[in-house]
Amino acid sequence: MRGYILITIVAVSFLHRSTAFLEVNGPSEPILEGQDVTLECVDTESELNISTVHFERYSKYMKRWHRLESDQVYFYRRCFMYDVDVRREEGRLLLFIARIQSWSEGPYRCVSENSSAADNSSQAFTIPIHYMREVSVHRAGLGYLTRYLNSVQDLKVRLGDNVELECSTTASEAPEYFWTKEGEAWLLPSNKLKLENVREQDGGRFTCSAQSPTVHSLMKKRTVSITVLPEDAAWYETTTGFILMVSVAVFILLVVVISMTAYLCRRAKQSKGPIDDRSQKKPIYRASVESLPSIVSDKQPLV
Repeated sequence: MRGYILITIVAVSFLHRSTAFLEVNGPSEPILEGQDVTLECVDTESELNISTVHFERYSKYMKRWHRLESDQVYFYRRCFMYDVDVRREEGRLLLFIARIQSWSEGPYRCVSENSSAADNSSQAFTIPIHYMREVSVHRAGLGYLTRYLNSVQDLKVRLGDNVELECSTTASEAPEYFWTKEGEAWLLPSNKLKLENVREQDGGRFTCSAQSPTVHSLMKKRTVSITVLPEDAAWYETTTGFILMVSVAVFILLVVVISMTAYLCRRAKQSKGPIDDRSQKKPIYRASVESLPSIVSDKQPLV
């Protein structure tokens, strides 16, 4: 019995020594998009030669790990990993990422080439990147195309109209939205701003702010100017009327382009037909079966 225990202890000790306890050290605090990031591969327990270790990154699109310092993946690295720089400094393996973007968050790992253990790689490490795109403001309840044609900057409405604005953005976390008005102390915690039966004093500059719930320094804003026109103002003077005219013009242009394309395709098909061989002239010799009786004694071809 003691012999089995001794063998077990020796086997565990051998596996403990042969296993590379690799780990990727990186930032634990939130990293904003555009900052410089450094990762380091360390051996926490065994005395592994760090020169036999390399960094890898997992590609979500290719579904595989790619080595970041191999000539075999030079094209991949130059095209997709141009922002990383692997360095070996004083026995340390470092990975520098300049002005990191959201697509560079990882995951990353370090792998030993000479380890005899079955699992010779570290745990995958993903960099916690926080980002937020620019805020856009549009009229709520509009169609997809009209929404992007109506990226509101200066909104003109008639007296008594109803206005509903919506702001949105893309971010690593769902942002918190709130509206403010220049010159007034109120705050509306919503991504939508509703003004019913607008009055002349309802006009002004409104700002929609989007803020990260965890990183309060990450904030984007967009300001919109609302001008209230008289009740008898022409429909085309309002922003809605202008968008309607633009939409109609785009629709008419699209119909004209489609009609011209269809006409040209039909005309091209009608112009094509079989080649009439009888219309082509060729020489007829006297000795050929196609020769015609003639009293002319020359030997020149008849055309």
